[in-house]
Amino acid sequence: MHVDHAAATTGDFASAFARAAADPGLRARLDAAGVRTEEVRSPADLDALPVQSKDEMVAQRSHVLSGPAPARIFQSPGPIYEAQPAGEDPWRWGEALASAGMRAGDVVINCFGYHLSPAGAMFDEAITAFGATVVPAGIGSQQLQVDAIRDLQVRGYVGLPSYLKALIDLHLSTGGTEEDFPVEFALVTAEPLPPSLRAELERCVPIVRMAYGSAEAGLISYEDGEGPGMVQGAGIVVAVCGIGTGEPLDAGEGEVVVSLVREMAPLVRFGTGDLSAWVLDDSGAPMTDSAGRRRLVGVLGRVGQAVKVRGMFLHPAQIRTVVSSLPRVAALRFVIDREQHRDAVVCEAVPAAGDAESAEAVLAEVAERIRTQLRFRAEVRAVEAWEGDELIVDRRTWD
Repeated sequence: MHVDHAAATTGDFASAFARAAADPGLRARLDAAGVRTEEVRSPADLDALPVQSKDEMVAQRSHVLSGPAPARIFQSPGPIYEAQPAGEDPWRWGEALASAGMRAGDVVINCFGYHLSPAGAMFDEAITAFGATVVPAGIGSQQLQVDAIRDLQVRGYVGLPSYLKALIDLHLSTGGTEEDFPVEFALVTAEPLPPSLRAELERCVPIVRMAYGSAEAGLISYEDGEGPGMVQGAGIVVAVCGIGTGEPLDAGEGEVVVSLVREMAPLVRFGTGDLSAWVLDDSGAPMTDSAGRRRLVGVLGRVGQAVKVRGMFLHPAQIRTVVSSLPRVAALRFVIDREQHRDAVVCEAVPAAGDAESAEAVLAEVAERIRTQLRFRAEVRAVEAWEGDELIVDRRTWD
């Protein structure tokens, strides 16, 4: 495993790991792998543990209220409950925001959701810890958000790149110009940023930086403007590993595997499910920055069946759960495309045989269930059937 420079030079990795190993889930994994806590002296010693999937982590993690009371508890599909890690800026996004140009005293609009999922809180904590001010906008009410950007002369933006484009488009269509849009920097994540979309955003926002993270790990890597790809964040151990083998790779595509040695909800060899690769230099070796941190090329796809839609994961298992809760529906399929740099989602619904209710009522019920259970909106269409057995058809391209 590639060793994160910051973690390797602190001199207290072994003692930090010993404290983290008190977590029952990690303790069970160490015992199963035959690894003694005192044998772990550096991040490289963690390679003896198998990569842990999200499902395995949830099964082994102790209850969120079994220890000190967390500041917040979040819910992801399942439902799975996650506690906010302890400390100031616990997800460590401040580093990426500072690199993008955030300064103490800035006003930053946060357009990530605040309802149950952690994204809004992640950036809220990072911005306030830095000494800047948050406008907790979330998603929706775009005219009010554009008004706030203008009235407060908001200097920074965090959120989806497609959502920033929607705000810019609304600003321009309501009398604004490219020159008077006050936002000077944007840190975007949770969906791809193709060159065409980046170019459109940079017409109004001078600095647009891409970042990569997860609900479990927080910041993993980010564009720093000093080299290609995204440099890995400080304080996190990042590896690209062979799928199914868990073997760290220096070249080629594999799963992003991360470790965070912390007392509350430690992550050790956690498989994110995302595919990536290291940026290579002319000699074919992984490229690093001045601190020895490697650069990821970005997210290249997913290991499993899940896809990300408007910043939220969609998995076939979630679709089956929705169908099971809808007695008037026999099957659902999601068809995802990309229109004007925004995900276009169509849900095809097969009504149950013999259902006497109107098609409009059934489709309305499906649309509401998608909104409440999957946390995004979709156009719902009634169909008789479809070919194949895929529940998710992803037709998006990112050129």
